[in-house]
Amino acid sequence: MPYLVYLHEGLGCTAMWSDFPEILCRATGCPGLVYDRLGYGQSSPLSHRRTVHYLHEYALRELPNLLKKIIPDTPFILIGHSDGGSISLIFGAEQPSFLKGIITEAAHVFVDHKTIVGIRTAKEAWAKGKLRGLAKYHGDKTETIFKAWSETWLTKWFKHWNIEYLLPSIEVPMLVIQGGNDQYGSTEQVKSIASKTSGYVQMEILEKCSHVPHLEAQPVVVELMTGFITQLSQGL
Repeated sequence: MPYLVYLHEGLGCTAMWSDFPEILCRATGCPGLVYDRLGYGQSSPLSHRRTVHYLHEYALRELPNLLKKIIPDTPFILIGHSDGGSISLIFGAEQPSFLKGIITEAAHVFVDHKTIVGIRTAKEAWAKGKLRGLAKYHGDKTETIFKAWSETWLTKWFKHWNIEYLLPSIEVPMLVIQGGNDQYGSTEQVKSIASKTSGYVQMEILEKCSHVPHLEAQPVVVELMTGFITQLSQGL
């Protein structure tokens, strides 16, 4: 069975997945790998200021090194949420030999107006002290990681960030999920991914669901992912 490798969101970490990874692994019979990227959760603090390439750095440096050390020469499926979804796409465009499929939730491939509005709203909430709960997960790294996320996405130069050019290079099967009420991205993100990648794509828009489908609509998401993963596993 392939490993399920979980890639958390832009303000997330291992703990913020809650029990979802375990539930999905039990449902599919697959082993799982969950980790905190540099700067998040129990990982080390960020070592340098982020650039327009920060998602590429996570996708093309950190992730390959981690996979090589922990599950070398082993089939795996990426499950990426938000930033983690974008990282999955960038990684998938490299066509790694042991990558068997990609599942994304709320992934971004360009910066749209809804993304900017959502991040500005989050920044206002931060200024009012409404996001103090993040410290439970990131400790003394909380302010650094929040500002790295919000300030990067809101800079003038980052508005030109776009990874649609690499989508045709992705050939593995994909399950692309997004909440119909996602406050950080429009459904145009999903449509772009589904129309531009080269392999099989299953697209799912979940109504009455916002940015975190695996928690907000967990039964549906588990069913969708289990079906997708089972089909892939049978073909290995």
